Amino acid sequence: MSMGIPFNPSEFVSRAIENIRGIVGGEMAVAACSGGVDSTVATYIAKMALDDRLKTVYIDDGFRREGEVEETLRILGDLGLNPILLDRKSLFYRNLKGVIDAERKRRIFRETFYNVIGDFMKSNGIKFLVQGTIAADIVETKGGIKTQHNVLEQIGVDYGFKVIEPLKELYKPQVREVARYLGLPREISEKMPFPGPGLLIRVVGEVNPKRIEIVRKATKIVEEELRDVDAFQKFAVLLPGRATGIRGGKRKYGYMIAIRVVVSEDAITADPLEIPFSKLRSIADRITSEINDVVRVLYELTPKPPSTIEFE
Repeated sequence: MSMGIPFNPSEFVSRAIENIRGIVGGEMAVAACSGGVDSTVATYIAKMALDDRLKTVYIDDGFRREGEVEETLRILGDLGLNPILLDRKSLFYRNLKGVIDAERKRRIFRETFYNVIGDFMKSNGIKFLVQGTIAADIVETKGGIKTQHNVLEQIGVDYGFKVIEPLKELYKPQVREVARYLGLPREISEKMPFPGPGLLIRVVGEVNPKRIEIVRKATKIVEEELRDVDAFQKFAVLLPGRATGIRGGKRKYGYMIAIRVVVSEDAITADPLEIPFSKLRSIADRITSEINDVVRVLYELTPKPPSTIEFE
């Protein structure tokens, strides 16, 4: 759907409900919901269309932010979506062990994610999957920029079930309009974008529980310190390799964290945000004092393009 055409969320929701009912008929469907605005809007519309013939699944892959799993389950429960938790942390870590290449990490995540979903669907005799793929996901994947894990049929990937993508023609601003129209809480409609693979792609290089925990702690600090900063995304990234630092008057060979804060309308282009030095210094002081393994903090300034918003 073109960004230049006036968008009517009421008409869109009506068409989406009709389309979902037409595809699913009298059968059941599964919705994969992470609690982000895209997947929650898609799941909520599917619930309106199918009622008790929809099962909502939330996969704990081990790459969520601090407290995010519990908070998401609470919000989805309050919305009447009754999420089913599938704890597969150990499976994801096992499949990603030793993997460094960014695209390979994304594809292994995709394969693991949809194998988990597929196993659940087979065990329940369900063949329809609803997910929150939006236009920007498809543009980046088909353009060869980077694989978005939730883009399947557009690139010929088949996991043996029918994928329903009610939002695939919308960009993020339009999805937020739909969320507001549906009356979803601000903690959903205005939620900052967070990648499907989560902190996995905010660790450059190999992923393991220790490295994820470092970036998880740094992410919490960045979000707390920049709580009042209006940005499209604001996050921490664990860089590869180590750097020399000082702890207790002695040499400490520790990790490096990069901070990225950008403004964007549709995630297709983005610009770095100018953050006051005092705020950056506060973030650096907290990260290096609260995370003993980190000795350096950097602020990343590259727009998109030539970079992408995420590092991986």
